[in-house]
Amino acid sequence: RACQTRRVHTAEAEVQTLSTAETGSQTEAGNRQRTPPAGGRGPGPGGLKDFLGRVEGPLVRQLLRNSRSHAFDGFQVNWSDPSHLVSLRHCLQHPAGEEWSLQVTKVSWSCTGAVLACAYGRIDDGDWSTEAAHVCTWNLLSPKLQPGRAEAVIDVPAAVSALSCHPTHAALLAGGLYSGRVVVWDTGRTDEPVLAQTGISAEGHREPVCEVVWVPSRIGLLSACSQGKVLLWRRDAEQRALVLSAAFTLDPQQIPRSLKGQAQGCGSVGLTSLALSSWDWDTVLVGSEGGLVRCSLPKAPPGPPPHGASVTPTAPALFSFSRSSGPIYSIHPSPFHWGLFVSGGTDGLAHLHSLQQSAPLLSLKVCDSYVFQVQWSPSRPLVFAAATAEGLVQVFDLGRRSPRPVATLE
Repeated sequence: RACQTRRVHTAEAEVQTLSTAETGSQTEAGNRQRTPPAGGRGPGPGGLKDFLGRVEGPLVRQLLRNSRSHAFDGFQVNWSDPSHLVSLRHCLQHPAGEEWSLQVTKVSWSCTGAVLACAYGRIDDGDWSTEAAHVCTWNLLSPKLQPGRAEAVIDVPAAVSALSCHPTHAALLAGGLYSGRVVVWDTGRTDEPVLAQTGISAEGHREPVCEVVWVPSRIGLLSACSQGKVLLWRRDAEQRALVLSAAFTLDPQQIPRSLKGQAQGCGSVGLTSLALSSWDWDTVLVGSEGGLVRCSLPKAPPGPPPHGASVTPTAPALFSFSRSSGPIYSIHPSPFHWGLFVSGGTDGLAHLHSLQQSAPLLSLKVCDSYVFQVQWSPSRPLVFAAATAEGLVQVFDLGRRSPRPVATLE
């Protein structure tokens, strides 16, 4: 047997009330007893003259006290609106650099983002200098950070014209010297930080090194100079030296016509910058005195030549971009898009390029002088910064669709 009860009716209800009340009052203490004048009418409200008469004595005494006070000596009023986009966190200094008035020639961040490497030297005289140079590092996340004293100081025999931290090993640094030598340092070795360096040979650089780039796929190092050579180095652990593995050059007879007009006579084209694609480690972007060239490294890693044999340079130029009005001083591929990169040079513009077309996608006015460095943000895909010869750093945000910088660092 089965049975079923009648349907049970249910209902739900909620109620909520909110009631607030706020009141306030303020009174001034005083004698409320007033003697009414003849005629029975009360006194009228006091005017400005009565108020100034009451406060004149206390105000004059306070102004005299302020004139004798030294509480605000040295204080300068900042009438400009503060910027909430950029804030100064640290001001790093090297005592020897301040004493000898050395210039900051290059900076580079480690792969962890915690260590900043900075090179000090002097390159304003336009000639090889015998003055000592230094490479300093600061760990910004260390509780023992001293902004006025570097954590590690490496003495260098010549000014450092190029500096690059290893993409995966935080302690390795690669530098290109003004004398043409390429050096690899290990900051973890305090006694002997030099891990490997190039020797003096006819195949090496004879001009200041303008750029050094790590090549993870080849476990090597690329370097370029104004002489027109791009050299691929391998480290020989036994000899503690960098051995030349391959050489590339941009010859006027083998590169596109758009750059031949800027060639130095009949010799090779002078190089001014170098960058490696973040997505394809065999794609190299080369900046010259006339524009940009896209190159490709050979797929098969070249082995070291036999002892005593020379390395034959090859011409790897594949594609040239639109000619610029002067040298390209900086190139940086986007870490978020395989085909985008930004460049800057003597025209004072920041050019946004695609690897698939010669003309730039966008050109932004940065300054009236030179642009020496451009860099994408490592965390925001549409933000990049440009450093100018006027000592300013302009920050652009392409997401705002405005050609004006969103922040300026002096």
